[in-house]
Amino acid sequence: MNRQRRIAVIGYGSGGQAAAILLSRDGHRVEVFERVAQPGPVGAGFLLQPVGLQVLWEMGLLDAVLAYGAPIRRLFGSTVHGRAVMDMRYGDLDTRLFGLGLQRGALFELFDAAWSERRCLHHGCAITQLDAQKGALTDAQGDRHEGFDLIVVADGSASQLRGQVAPARFDRAYPWGAQWCLVEQGVWSWPDELQQRYVAARTMAGMLPVGTRPSDPAKRLSFFWSLPGAVLTDDIDAPSWRQALQSVWPEAAMQLADIAVPGALAPARYRDTVQRRWFRDRAVLLGDAAHAMSPQLGQGVNMALLDALALRDALREHSSVGDALAAYQHERRAHLRIYHFWSRWLTPLFQSDRRWGPALRDALFHPLSRWPGGRGQMLRVLTGTRRGWWGRMPLSDPFLDALAARVPPASLAASVHADVDGMG
Repeated sequence: MNRQRRIAVIGYGSGGQAAAILLSRDGHRVEVFERVAQPGPVGAGFLLQPVGLQVLWEMGLLDAVLAYGAPIRRLFGSTVHGRAVMDMRYGDLDTRLFGLGLQRGALFELFDAAWSERRCLHHGCAITQLDAQKGALTDAQGDRHEGFDLIVVADGSASQLRGQVAPARFDRAYPWGAQWCLVEQGVWSWPDELQQRYVAARTMAGMLPVGTRPSDPAKRLSFFWSLPGAVLTDDIDAPSWRQALQSVWPEAAMQLADIAVPGALAPARYRDTVQRRWFRDRAVLLGDAAHAMSPQLGQGVNMALLDALALRDALREHSSVGDALAAYQHERRAHLRIYHFWSRWLTPLFQSDRRWGPALRDALFHPLSRWPGGRGQMLRVLTGTRRGWWGRMPLSDPFLDALAARVPPASLAASVHADVDGMG
């Protein structure tokens, strides 16, 4: 273990929370600066992939998160005419694997409760400037916070501070976004699947089971509805919106029959950001502040968790902050490059006004995924275990065994269920 350091974390989202927990547990004096007065989750639900679950296992939070999330065995997407476009099953890669649908509020509450060591949270404190050389911050009130050995910038995809760390190779908004909301699960035909429906790339609707949260025992689904960014406003005609959803996906329209439109629908906008460097002097980027991308691969939170763990490990292994940050950047970039590539190229196939790309997607994507070689590659990208074009990011056997012990593989669960039914 290297010497204890004084560390500032800017942003109290998933990445900032994970960094605060991991670094505090290593004895560092961590102070978090969050601009909103009452920190809370932003967004409805998301899919934790095996790589993200492994980070939570290493943090000792696997049991807690499994108590609230919904195990997801299959990702299925089809056109409105019933043609399969995507059909991916975690068990085809390893029978012990699954994703976990989770409410952002559940992860926020679990992380907030877990950060109990040397907790120091400055809420309602917006940082506007940082001095990477001196380890100092200036907030919106003009107050200066000094004496930090390391500044972790984790203020999200719309970061106002990333440019003060290093210039971006490019940083641009995607022209398409989405509307999100949570609804009660009730009677839903796909409790362990992410289901999506497509009309070319102009319309995409999805429903993900996301379980419960500590402050709310009701099981919920996370719904999303793809829209061009220009029309992501509150000016929505409810009858027309409901009619459009009914034409695309009647079962989803029934689930959302009682929600307030547009009041219950939250807008989400996305960015594509690639930084030339992730660090300068004593400042480093983490999570979406370092590598924002579209949600097509569902990797945002997972990559932020991996960033936090990699930063902790780099600080453990290197006595110099500069050497630690260089090692952290090298490790995470080697893993992330392929996800930026596929996110950038897949987005027009699912969110755009294009015609030929989505037509080829509908004709070829599912058949290609049935080939043994192609299916394995797709599953590794999905699970977060692809590293570069052909490399792998391993999942440890103790972690996989822990998953199987807590959530039996689908084949075993089906066998047990059949045995019980046979016993009458």
